Amino acid sequence: MRAPISSYIEHTVLLGGKFDKNSRDFLVKFFPRSGVGSEASMPVSMHQIPLDGSMKNTVLEIETVLFTAVEDLLVKHNISPKSIDILVSNCSVSCPTPSITAMIINKFKFRSNIMSYSLAGMGCSAGLLSISLAKDILKVHKNSLALVVTMEAITPHVYIGRNKSMLLTNTLFRMGGAAILLSNRKQDKTTAKYELQHLVRTNIGFDDQSYRGIVHEEDEDGTVGINLSPKLLHVAGKGLRTNSTTLGPLVLPYSELIKYGWSIFCQKLCAPLWRKEVYIPDLKMAFDHFCIHAGGKRVIDAVAESLSLCEEDVEPSRMTLYRFGNTSSSSIWYELCYLEAKGKMKKGDKVWQIAFGSGFKCNSGVWKCLSDVDPNVKNAWSDRIHRYPVDIPDQVDH
Repeated sequence: MRAPISSYIEHTVLLGGKFDKNSRDFLVKFFPRSGVGSEASMPVSMHQIPLDGSMKNTVLEIETVLFTAVEDLLVKHNISPKSIDILVSNCSVSCPTPSITAMIINKFKFRSNIMSYSLAGMGCSAGLLSISLAKDILKVHKNSLALVVTMEAITPHVYIGRNKSMLLTNTLFRMGGAAILLSNRKQDKTTAKYELQHLVRTNIGFDDQSYRGIVHEEDEDGTVGINLSPKLLHVAGKGLRTNSTTLGPLVLPYSELIKYGWSIFCQKLCAPLWRKEVYIPDLKMAFDHFCIHAGGKRVIDAVAESLSLCEEDVEPSRMTLYRFGNTSSSSIWYELCYLEAKGKMKKGDKVWQIAFGSGFKCNSGVWKCLSDVDPNVKNAWSDRIHRYPVDIPDQVDH
């Protein structure tokens, strides 16, 4: 259900428990500045007073999101559920039993020999982790179809406490998910939209500050929530630099690699005379489009500054955050849908998906568009793409 900011603020004021006046005032102040608009959705249970974060409602949210996404995908591509060979799901904090993959297998009556994997605890970067797992399995099992479903269930994880670092998640996370179909079958080459060219995973959890960047824990009063460290932007920047160092040589044109190599050579052998800093390659030269995890307004701003991106480059991320909120691991797929609905994905274009997640992880996926994507094909943006982009004020009116 849609959660307008005005309704959300009113709902917040009525919550009891350990949710004191300072907590309410903080959220009322921060909500309009989060970059999330009034059309983002919340599960039904979060429109109730008191909140009902029961397992029943958690499973209802998972079924609502993923059953719809899977059914739309199968119908759109005329795929029989019996044709799916591999099924991978990810949902970080909510881990029901039976598993999410088992729920989908039961709903759509997949084959008994389907290879299924349910990932949990992997954070907002888990969408690309699931793609990575599916890719590795497809290397071993030829002539196969892999279905990847990605989401985060927020029903049981609303924080009703006094810790401001944990209250932030209430203003950002919203309901959403995605289903992605991968294939290594020869007959699918003519109909596939994208080819996965590179997938780079980095984990800087060896660093204590990075490891503590995003933590699901109890506060001083024993209330459970997700703690976003004040150092999170610094940690994300470190993760992006580490990831880019590995990705760069795989995607950059030779001209950029030569400039970088020459500056390193001069720095080491001509140190007394060479006063210039090491050349930083321009990663923008390798890509036509960017899908940055819509983790929050400040996250998008920080990545844009780090990569010297213009407003057009980050438009899919900003519009996704505004329209859908932070949908965790699925946000980069909403952004790709935005590019498609805008008619921007042309044959030969390369798109860079950047995902951040607890641990701390930064993952990159590079996709090459195999044919012009028809903007009229229905997707998550189809009913209102004509209204975007919109100007997003520093403070949204509520």
